[in-house]
Amino acid sequence: MNKRHLLQFAAALTLGAALGGAQAQQSTPIKFQLDWRFEGPSALFLTPLAKGYFKEAKLDVSVDAGNGSGGAVTRVASGTYDMGFADLAALMEFHANNPDAPNKPVAVMMVYNNTPAAVMALKKSGISKPADLSGKKLGAPVFDAGRRAFPIFAKANGVSNVTWVSMDPPLRETMLVRGDVDAITGFSFTSLLNLEARGAQASDVVLFPYADYGVKLYGNAIIATPKMIKEHPEAVRAFLKAFARGAKEVMANPDAAIEYVKQRDGIINVELEKRRLRLAIDSVIASPDARAEGFGRVVPSRLALMASQVSDAFNTKTRVNPDAVWNPSFLPSAAELNVLPPARK
Repeated sequence: MNKRHLLQFAAALTLGAALGGAQAQQSTPIKFQLDWRFEGPSALFLTPLAKGYFKEAKLDVSVDAGNGSGGAVTRVASGTYDMGFADLAALMEFHANNPDAPNKPVAVMMVYNNTPAAVMALKKSGISKPADLSGKKLGAPVFDAGRRAFPIFAKANGVSNVTWVSMDPPLRETMLVRGDVDAITGFSFTSLLNLEARGAQASDVVLFPYADYGVKLYGNAIIATPKMIKEHPEAVRAFLKAFARGAKEVMANPDAAIEYVKQRDGIINVELEKRRLRLAIDSVIASPDARAEGFGRVVPSRLALMASQVSDAFNTKTRVNPDAVWNPSFLPSAAELNVLPPARK
């Protein structure tokens, strides 16, 4: 090999090494869909994004606000988003009602070990126990998770003959305060604070969290498309690891994490969102069930029961297959999932 060829060969080797290095450093893009607006609990995702934990994991993550779990599931199923955050019951319903859909999302990490769904009434209504809801007028948007799962709550608590009034989400708590309905369903950490904002005192609210009244449904989970799982398994694994790292910091200091929510929505009420995040942590993320089962995980028998209950309550076209909606193989190690704050004594 003469000198000219040797130089060409060396240049080719250098270029190849540079291209290989660039490819190795290239980040995997992930479009992520939240279940709801930028509120307190979204700090769980916005913190690792703002602090660069996803970027360190070679991920180019974007996080968008949502308008409900059903929308998050369908947007991920359509391929518009690669991953998302959605109520597990909504995911189960999609699977059972769309058995031939080519891109059914799969849950890869449980975040809300208990559903945040609850029934709320005002004491002046005379409602003091679930059975008092029989014959009453209940209000909620048609897609509300608590309304969809209400048949499970009703069966567990002997409630019958309720009448439903539908409305847009911003009107739900207003209609309860005005007396247009006797009770509402909603996520506890959302509706409780919204009721206060509309003039109700916390001491005036009667709260029936589903998890405390015989309904052991799982809540929101991180979901991913089969395409993402098949083509970028290491990116899914890296996302969950970075998320867990951020979630641990959020739960250790929830008030500080609201700054990252404010960066995305400058008009939030900071003090209100601090309370909302703490309520979410205490009630559904670091709940007794979550501590018993382990953050991020599910118990197969409980998952199977939920699949059966959702099939019945939602009257799905086919029965929910619990094995088709849950894939735990990308979860971080037990040490990395040790993110819950110390239990309060």
